[in-house]
Amino acid sequence: MKWLNVARHNFHFKSRLEPQSVLQVPSILIDILPLISEARLFKCPVEIEYMRRAAQISALAHKRLMEQCRPGQMEYQLEAWFNAYCLENGCRGLAYNSIVASGNNSCTLHYVANDQAIKNNDLILVDAGGEYNYYAADITRTYPANGKFTKEQRQIYELVLRAQLAGIDQVKPGNRWNSVQDTMVKIITTGLLELGILKGDLQQLLTTKAHRQFYMHSSGHWLGMDVHDVGDYKVDGNWRTFEPGMVLTVEPGIYIHNSTKNIDSKWLGIGIRIEDDLLVTSNGNEVLSSLAPKQIAEIERG
Repeated sequence: MKWLNVARHNFHFKSRLEPQSVLQVPSILIDILPLISEARLFKCPVEIEYMRRAAQISALAHKRLMEQCRPGQMEYQLEAWFNAYCLENGCRGLAYNSIVASGNNSCTLHYVANDQAIKNNDLILVDAGGEYNYYAADITRTYPANGKFTKEQRQIYELVLRAQLAGIDQVKPGNRWNSVQDTMVKIITTGLLELGILKGDLQQLLTTKAHRQFYMHSSGHWLGMDVHDVGDYKVDGNWRTFEPGMVLTVEPGIYIHNSTKNIDSKWLGIGIRIEDDLLVTSNGNEVLSSLAPKQIAEIERG
C-alpha cells in the first residue's frame, strides 16, 4: 500500500504536467493465492490421471526395491534404483529427496543422508515418490532387509498397518479431516498399551496424547503439484470435510529410537511408517499407490 500511494502521488503529479496522459493506480489489493489454492485442492480428470500414473510408477519402484534389497547394500544404492526406475518409466524427476533409512535411521522422520550400510536384521524405511507431468507421488514402505520380520518388528508393523487401513476407511465424502488421525491414534495407543510399550489407563493415555512419544506427526497431507500441497485443513474454524477430487496421503508410523528410556530393549531401533496416496471419490476413496505391497505375506520372501 505504501508503494501504491507513492505511485498514485507521482502519477497525479505527472498528469498535471501532461494532461493528455491517462494514468491509473489500483485502489484495492486482492490476494488471489487462497483462490488458487482452493482450485488446486480439487483435481480434474486430467490431473487425476497424472497423479494415478505418478503413484503407479512410484509404487512399482518400491516393489522393485523390496525384491532387490539385501543386507550389505548401501542405503544410497536403493535410492539410486528407485530414482532410475521412476526415470525409466516416465517420471522426469523425483517429487522430493528420497528417504532410505535402515535400522535406527528409520526412527528419524526426515533422514536423507542415505549413506549407511544395511545390516542383516535391519528394517528399511523408504519414503520416496516420482513426479509425473508436474504431479507428485508420496509413498512409504517399510520392510526387512533379509526378507523376514522379527517377532517384534512384525508386531509393530501389524499395528501400524491396522491403523493405516482403519484411517483409509475414514477417507470418504462427508467425513472430516481429523477423523483419520483420531481413528489411527486410538488404534496405535491401544496397541502400544497391549504390547507394554505404553503403560497406564487407555483413556488417560489418549487424553495426554501419550502416543506422541512414538507417533509424533499428523495423519497426512494434501497432495498435488507439490508434495505437501496447498489447501486449507480447516474452514471457518472447523476441520474440512472430504469431497470428491481431493488427493491426500495417509501415513501412520511408530518410531522407537535406540535412545528411548524405560522400554524393553527388544523394541529399540524399530521405525515403521506406511504411506499411501488416496483420491476421494463419490462413494469412498481410491488408493492410487496400491501396487506397492504392504501386507506381510506380500513383503516376506520365501
